[in-house]
Amino acid sequence: MLARMSPTLSAIHIFPLKSGAPLPLASAHVGTRGFDHDRRWMVLDADDEFVTGRDEPRLTLIRAVPVDGFSNDGFANNGLANDALTLSAPGMTELRIAPPPDDAARIATAVWGAAVTPRSAGAEADAWISAFLGRPCRLVHMDADCHRAVKAKYDGRYGVDGDEVSFADAFPLLLISQAALDQLNAKLARPVPILRFRPNLVVAGTTPHAEDGWKRIRIGAVQFDVVKACVRCVFTTVDFERGERDPSGEPLRTLIGYRRSDEGVTFGQNLIPRGQGVVRVGDAVSVIA
Repeated sequence: MLARMSPTLSAIHIFPLKSGAPLPLASAHVGTRGFDHDRRWMVLDADDEFVTGRDEPRLTLIRAVPVDGFSNDGFANNGLANDALTLSAPGMTELRIAPPPDDAARIATAVWGAAVTPRSAGAEADAWISAFLGRPCRLVHMDADCHRAVKAKYDGRYGVDGDEVSFADAFPLLLISQAALDQLNAKLARPVPILRFRPNLVVAGTTPHAEDGWKRIRIGAVQFDVVKACVRCVFTTVDFERGERDPSGEPLRTLIGYRRSDEGVTFGQNLIPRGQGVVRVGDAVSVIA
């Protein structure tokens, strides 16, 4: 008789800068917008349009590390007021930047059509980002007063009034099962790390893509709605350690062969938190519905 599988949280990651390098954690605080410090900073181009690793793969080489109230064992604050960063990248001098002051200019921009008005990080940060990327850019920050609503309906499932998201593409958090990656890697000539898919939460102890059948889960003491499959794009082909696209088009090329749906190629599930608290690597993951 086969032993019953017991899903557990096997990894946690945040991405303080949208499309920047991943930051692994042992624990993280879940707020209304997702993990504290996750995707609270973003790069804009000269036209104040958001820049991601899809069109600028070198963004993945920028390591942004929160410094105020932050540790790899959790957070001592709510992640909104104390978002100071250190920025580092190949060939660049490390730069520490503070969250913009209350009188800093707000910049009208959008993330996938959703209007948002973050504050400008200032000339020094803009010069640093521009020098590294080799084109005029600016850095902006999502403070507590900068709001972006989650879209209300996906696939017959609804959010509720007040659901918010950071600079993440659409939802506060992304979860992927380790078994889904293992299944994919068995089909690839060269295995890829799970961070090609930029998950916040990795779950071990499931069958491949078990998360596709979940509607509500609990991790530790925090509940989450599982709201929509994540549709994948060319960003999955970016090797984040080199800041370059894989010329073979993998793993997207292989995923097209067995994960295509009416929505597109899906891999992983988006979550909306239904509570706040700390989750830790090793926590049990309970499927409620």
